[in-house]
Amino acid sequence: MSIHRHGTTPGSSHVVTHNGVLYTVAVPATEHADIAIQTREVLAALDGLLARGGSDPSRILTATVHLVHIADSARFDHEWQRWLPDGSAPCRSCVQVAALPREGWRIEIALVAACD
Repeated sequence: MSIHRHGTTPGSSHVVTHNGVLYTVAVPATEHADIAIQTREVLAALDGLLARGGSDPSRILTATVHLVHIADSARFDHEWQRWLPDGSAPCRSCVQVAALPREGWRIEIALVAACD
């Protein structure tokens, strides 16, 4: 089976699909915003990235959430649960990281999802 890459730059691709599986990562659009805003931005970006690869939030298999401040987890979780379709929660881990590539980013989410 072929590997398909979308939005490829010299260092990464926005979406990679292979053998019915999609891989993607999203970060916030706005630096230095609070966690609720950044989470909504990341989830909106994931909507587009999933669609680009022939998937949607109901088909997420696993998610890894990177938070700079673990104290943000409850506010993140509120937005996450509102975004996910009922009954489709994936396996998920939420970990604190020392930093993300941009100083003002508080969150990054990496997903694996089933795709067409």
